[in-house]
Amino acid sequence: MNRKAIQALQNIITNYNNEEGNKSLYCKSCSGFSTTIVFIHFSFIIVIIFFLYFGMPRLPSCLSCFSRMCCDCCLLGKATQEQGLPCDHNLSVGYQCGLVSRACCVDGAPDNQTTAKTESFLHLTDSIFCEGSNCRGGERCINTEGSFRCQREVSCGTGYELTDNNNCKDIDECESGIHNCGPEFECQNTQGSFRCLPKVKCGAGFIQDALGNCIDINECVSQTSPCHRGQICINTVGSYICQRNSVNCGRGYHLNEEGTRCVDIDECKGPERVCAGHGCINLIGSYRCECETGYIFNSISRVCEDINECRHYPGRLCAHKCENTLGSYQCSCTTGFKLAADGRNCDDLNECESNPCSQECANVYGSYQCYCRRGYQLSDIDGMTCEDIDECALPTGGHICSYRCHNTPGSFHCSCPVSGYTLAPNGRSCQDIDECVTGTHTCTVNQSCFNVQGGFRCLSFECPNNYRRVGETVVRLERSDTIRCIKSCQPNDVACVLDPMHSVSHSFISLPTFREFTKPEEIVFLRTTVPAYGSYHLGSYDVKFDILEGNVENAFDIIKRVENGMYVGVVRQVKSLIGPLTTVLKLSTRNLTTQGDSGQNIINVHVFVSEFWF
Repeated sequence: MNRKAIQALQNIITNYNNEEGNKSLYCKSCSGFSTTIVFIHFSFIIVIIFFLYFGMPRLPSCLSCFSRMCCDCCLLGKATQEQGLPCDHNLSVGYQCGLVSRACCVDGAPDNQTTAKTESFLHLTDSIFCEGSNCRGGERCINTEGSFRCQREVSCGTGYELTDNNNCKDIDECESGIHNCGPEFECQNTQGSFRCLPKVKCGAGFIQDALGNCIDINECVSQTSPCHRGQICINTVGSYICQRNSVNCGRGYHLNEEGTRCVDIDECKGPERVCAGHGCINLIGSYRCECETGYIFNSISRVCEDINECRHYPGRLCAHKCENTLGSYQCSCTTGFKLAADGRNCDDLNECESNPCSQECANVYGSYQCYCRRGYQLSDIDGMTCEDIDECALPTGGHICSYRCHNTPGSFHCSCPVSGYTLAPNGRSCQDIDECVTGTHTCTVNQSCFNVQGGFRCLSFECPNNYRRVGETVVRLERSDTIRCIKSCQPNDVACVLDPMHSVSHSFISLPTFREFTKPEEIVFLRTTVPAYGSYHLGSYDVKFDILEGNVENAFDIIKRVENGMYVGVVRQVKSLIGPLTTVLKLSTRNLTTQGDSGQNIINVHVFVSEFWF
């Protein structure tokens, strides 16, 4: 630094110290300003730093027009302008001095001012505040623009709050009402906390618990030897008392009449029966019992206790069950047995002697078994009573009898329809009565009797014109019988000769009502003399079978089959028919050649379906 800068700074500091107690400078005639300009110590420090950093400016003399202090402020502005710094600086000088400094700086300032030195200068002046701060221990300085502030490094903690002057102040929880003292307590504030004091004060000899209750103090326990030697302490409510120690005799002793020593008690002669019926032997300070058989003396309870023989000798005293009694034991047997003469073993009991069963009884070892006669079953409730079996209600009851089942005690019987049937020798099935054989039918001389299941039919047949009957009318028709009419034309009857129908036959069949129809039933066989697999050119024939009429509910069909090298027509029942029902199946058998039909035969099958399945 040059001498001029140092001299200028010394003049400014000297002037500052000589003016009215180093507090203020007065400017009496500086462009009309007459207000007091206050300069704090930091302002002069900043001026010194300014001159040290930038160098001493040229200071023109202005003592002739301004007072000394106003001149210093103006010189500061001139120096700022010559160093190329902004005139609107933020130095900590007085308000009036700042106005003078800016006025002197603006006069004649160039347009392009250097900003680099300005920023460096402001940063240097700002940092000087925290270096000279007066923050306390535990606080840190935070720099602000043109000043600083002190802030605590650690928070105040629970029970304290931070004031505006950065101090920790205790929170009065009692006054603010944030305490948790109950209605029986008073709140007392402490530094950083509070205490809950009971409203009720306990007297001497009591201590107060956390809930405010007064609890008696046991002075005999809490204090060391509260009574003198030879005395015992007895606690009382709120206090204690001391009593003189007396002679205490142990168990089995008592004080003599003088009360000076302890003598033995003869328990065997006392009013209490200590051994309860057993022998008693007195001992010094005690006694002993001579127990009866089945008892043992307990030296702790000093009484005769029963011996549980069943527990001490398990499985060795009784064959079945052992029951303890006072001074002894007793054996017993399980159900189905009785106690033997020795009182220990068990013999089988014949329960059948008391007739526990309703019908038959069989004794077994340790028990018995009831049996029932045929037609009865043992009850599931008591296992002894025999109940009748309703054979007709069994799942197979429908198959026991052909027609109807009648239950009887211990058995059953079957019955058949009132007419047309009789009971078979097996007592279950129903047999058809052949009225045509027994002669109980009502057919006339000109009628033939045909037996059907459960009845009969009186049949008579007349051959159509140009046909004659083969054979005579019989009294009784069998199922295998056939009434046949063959063509017999009159001479010169060309129409009759040309008619392809050669014969008309009648056959008969009686069928039951099939209860369970599972597959087709073959009922009629139409046998021919036509060989199978023949050649037309060799003069062989073919056969065609048809059902022309009477196929009720399409219950029948006809198929062609080969048996023994010949064609056979088989009529089958393919559906169940519910009787009673009568129908006539009109069947056609046609012989076929290469030239066409060579002949036709009509077979009328009279079908009688019974009402029953048997």
